[in-house]
Amino acid sequence: MLLVNLLLAAPTFAQAQTLPTNTHLACGQLVDVNTKKLLGSRIITIEGNKIVSITESGDFKAANTIDLSEHTCLPGLIDMHVHLTSQSNPRAYIENFTLNTADYAFRAAKYAKITLNAGFTSVRNLGDDGTITASLRNAIAQGVAVGPRIYTAGKSLATTGGHADPSNGYRADLMGDPHAKDGVVNSAHEAKKAVRQRYKEGADLIKITATGGVLSTAKSGQNPQFQDDELEALIATAKDYGFKTAAHAHGPEGMKRAIRAGIDSIEHGTLMDDEARNLMKKHGTYLIPTILAGQFVMEKAKIDGYYPEIIRPKAAAIGPLLKTNFEKAVKAGVKIAFGTDSGVSYHGDNAQEFKYMVEAGMPAMEAIRTATVHAAELLGESDSLGSITAGKFADIIAVKGNPLEDISVLETVDFVMKDGFVYTGNPDLD
Repeated sequence: MLLVNLLLAAPTFAQAQTLPTNTHLACGQLVDVNTKKLLGSRIITIEGNKIVSITESGDFKAANTIDLSEHTCLPGLIDMHVHLTSQSNPRAYIENFTLNTADYAFRAAKYAKITLNAGFTSVRNLGDDGTITASLRNAIAQGVAVGPRIYTAGKSLATTGGHADPSNGYRADLMGDPHAKDGVVNSAHEAKKAVRQRYKEGADLIKITATGGVLSTAKSGQNPQFQDDELEALIATAKDYGFKTAAHAHGPEGMKRAIRAGIDSIEHGTLMDDEARNLMKKHGTYLIPTILAGQFVMEKAKIDGYYPEIIRPKAAAIGPLLKTNFEKAVKAGVKIAFGTDSGVSYHGDNAQEFKYMVEAGMPAMEAIRTATVHAAELLGESDSLGSITAGKFADIIAVKGNPLEDISVLETVDFVMKDGFVYTGNPDLD
């Protein structure tokens, strides 16, 4: 039994309740991501939505204690690259013409629950239609919906015909000519306007597509798609509004332009060369590796009809390189934060990324730190997220086994607490 002296059912859509004052988690072990140590049994005391203390258990006995003595406790995990409004399937491209915004919104609510129950208590959503995940973020914060804490970029910014141009692949009479309001820019002036539009729409950060992409219905998956003056205007304007910036980038030239312009993170970084790695170290730019997405598209590209034919060769060629690039980035000392691109792969499978990171040579503790302390730093939320520390939000998960010996145990999460609410690992939370 996980619960002792306290009967807590997993909260439903509208029934989640905070725990009583002075609730205690009795953990069998605790991963301390600050000291990089696995600690023995600990008592975590929580008041409201905050952690107030972490102490050795000893002969601790108290009411309102949740028994996790057979579990290892960790900070709630953070995925820095998800797409909650969709999930890979062979009909995804046709669905652009058959689904309404409301359809995607209901799906996003479902995928948010699944993501939370997989142990990810905070996420960055890097691209939607500009409205859905901002509204979902607000609904979750207000207790109307269940899901992780969301930081959304709203609509990704692209160039005409570039990755994230929403009209790519449409027939001529439907294609139109999207502009800055739609997230498509072709000058420094339009770049500024597009950032300000995202501010108007309630975004938390700015995401640009600095190069071509694998899953867009366009030929190139790696060419640079913004020029220097556009990037400089875009990032300078973002800083005026307090926005962090993230750049989708596969090819080296596009990512180098973005790094020099002051981007905060490079998403994917597939074909990164030594010059790009050195620039990232010089500027303190984070890499979000998304190895899971690469493995997923590589496998699906083998299936006739799963992707449009223009996409299959890109997925087959670029997918497997993400893991290789990650290994080189680790050896070079590039800063890394955890991200999966879930939605490209299946929501709830996020923790599979850890396995690929460890296989590529990153120690398990460092892999966990990418999804905790490093992710919190990149978010600008180190004071409230990223570790089990007094004063921070009560975002805590628990798993059976020792993730430092077997990182795959993070793929099965038995206990999830976010912001002082208790959830289970059930992806079908009612």
